[in-house]
Amino acid sequence: MQISSVNDVKIYNLSYGKSLPEWLSDRKKRQLQKSDVDIQRRIELIQDFEMPSVSTSIKVSRDGQFILATGTYKPRIRCYDTYQLSLKFERCLDSEVVAFDILSDDYSKLVFLHCDRYVEFHSQHGHYYKTRIPKYGRDFSYHYPSCDLFFVGASSEVFRLNLEQGRFLNSLQTDAVQHNVCDINPVHHLFATGTSEGRVECWDPRVRSRVGTLDCALSSVTEGTEVQSLPSVSALKFNGSLTMAVGTSTGQVLLYDLRSSLPLLVKDHYYNLPIKSLNFHEQLDLVLSADCKIIKIWNKDTGKVFSSIQPQADINDVCLYPKSGMLFTANEDTKMNTFYIPALGPAPRWCSFLDNLTEELEESPESTVYDDYKFVTRKDLENLGLSHLIGSSLLRAYMHGFFMDIRLYHKVKSMANPFAYEEYRKDKIRQKIEETRTQRVQIERQKLPKVNKELALKLLEEGDDTAQMASRKKKGKALPSILGDDRFKVMFENPDYQVDEQSEEFRLLNPIVSKVGQKRKKKLCLLAQQAAAAQQVAEEEQEEPEGQASSEEESSDDDKSWVEEVREQRRLLRQEDRHRRREERKQADRSTVLLEKEQNTREKTPNVVDGKKTSQPQFYQIKAGEEFRSFRDVAQKQKLQKASLEERLKLEENFRTSNVSDSTVGSKQLTFTLKKSEQQARRQQAEREHHKERKKLRRSAGHLSSARGRGRHGSRGRGVRGRPLS
Repeated sequence: MQISSVNDVKIYNLSYGKSLPEWLSDRKKRQLQKSDVDIQRRIELIQDFEMPSVSTSIKVSRDGQFILATGTYKPRIRCYDTYQLSLKFERCLDSEVVAFDILSDDYSKLVFLHCDRYVEFHSQHGHYYKTRIPKYGRDFSYHYPSCDLFFVGASSEVFRLNLEQGRFLNSLQTDAVQHNVCDINPVHHLFATGTSEGRVECWDPRVRSRVGTLDCALSSVTEGTEVQSLPSVSALKFNGSLTMAVGTSTGQVLLYDLRSSLPLLVKDHYYNLPIKSLNFHEQLDLVLSADCKIIKIWNKDTGKVFSSIQPQADINDVCLYPKSGMLFTANEDTKMNTFYIPALGPAPRWCSFLDNLTEELEESPESTVYDDYKFVTRKDLENLGLSHLIGSSLLRAYMHGFFMDIRLYHKVKSMANPFAYEEYRKDKIRQKIEETRTQRVQIERQKLPKVNKELALKLLEEGDDTAQMASRKKKGKALPSILGDDRFKVMFENPDYQVDEQSEEFRLLNPIVSKVGQKRKKKLCLLAQQAAAAQQVAEEEQEEPEGQASSEEESSDDDKSWVEEVREQRRLLRQEDRHRRREERKQADRSTVLLEKEQNTREKTPNVVDGKKTSQPQFYQIKAGEEFRSFRDVAQKQKLQKASLEERLKLEENFRTSNVSDSTVGSKQLTFTLKKSEQQARRQQAEREHHKERKKLRRSAGHLSSARGRGRHGSRGRGVRGRPLS
């Protein structure tokens, strides 16, 4: 038996386990049951509940006592008695069964539609009658009031065979090319057929006329669905008098109210596979829709998924045992699966022991289907170097990660970190040794952690003070300390959390730490001395170390306010900063002097290698503190900003070739002009001389006044002196 949990719903696969071959003798089977653990733990609910190769369809009789299933090869039908939990009879047939139905309450009246157009009737003793329909059939339904069988198939006609008269009646003429499925409403006996064009035609058997048509192909295409072909109707099922479910060949299920032409709900399986079976669970208002890969159980009002079942083999048919939580599946496998879901209902009366068994399993949970797999995320796969397996059969996508085999995970983990087991073993040994040490008699002494000792001492002092205050006030209670809280345990174990008391932030935020820190250091020294004395002389009484009285003395400096302490700390920080800059400046001056000396000596004594002089690379060092020069030149920059443009240009005349100015803290701005070549200088000089020469030779027009110009050119048709133009 296999247990799985999908959406917090327990599903028990009662057919899971090894199956014994039929040709084995009873003695061999008993020996295997004794030796093989898997065979011992399996639950064989119904004996020989299987087919030689493949099971095609499965149904339960109306009285609930018999389960009938068809399969191949050879084509046959098997009937199982639930009261005896065993096979009742088996009958072989001439051809494969396309569909069959049970006409009576038990197994005494059966009808089979074969793949070779034959319709075969069986009674309680066996074969009774055989006839043939004109076209290949795909499905049929039985109309109880008139005893008519309606056959649909590869034809536009719906053939009617009356069992009371024993002859064919006039067929129903439809507009469809072919029909795939059909069903009759159990309340008002409305006959509906599903066509290959994606339509559902409804007929009234009393008047043999069509009463309505539904276009399911158009309604099944929604925003989130991807349709690659024309959706034809592949499954059809009525529920009550007004509800009808339609399954399409592209994997959609449509719920209709017969009073409306539009579907109430469209549910997509997202597998793009034909829907093969539809069932309704009336007690919980659930729909069980199945394609060849998965069985989905969902609410018919909201479409919310209740649970799902995914067998190992492809599904051919699904049958729900009435008024229970058990269902059977016909598969492309020898075994016919039996699933029990306690959330859907109780076990049937003939296997009521399943309820007690499942309750015991829930009290003592066994390994579920996910215990053999390891859930990993994409980051885990990258760390293990298995990102290339995404999309393969070794990884199964689930939510935000993947499931992989636990054996593969352990194998890759050992290859990625081969010393992980050794480290784990050492940690376990260390834990065992520490557990044995705790059992010994230990001397009670105050222990401080290795990290943040002063902080721990401060917390201990505060804890003692609160305990004393609580003892004075009987109703009061001491506040808990973070030393005993596991949430802050890493703060006293990981050295990354060590408080740096010499940092500027700590000194400004804790102004009184300098005075209190000296006391704590003395106490730490005393505690270390006490621990050393306790280790050396464990049996003798510990004497009070010297200097303890001095630690209890209180200083009058503690009465100062925290404002004065903050000012003092800031003054000390500024003083340290100036001293550090002064030292850096001195060091930079020394380095520049040394560099100049080395450069002079290199110029005087060039290197000679094999009689040839070689040049050495020259290094230049930026003076330390140069980037903070802008802080010292604030007054000079303010004067330059207040001066006029003429004064600033005069000051910068000496720095035409290059000029360095400060922009922001830590950055410089350099402006420079390129030197002109001799050819450019000669050209500019020649242009200036030519300009002067042209200036001397030109004739000025200053003697011409504006009045004369207007009078001379203002008259029309006159010459210079007013004479007419020739």
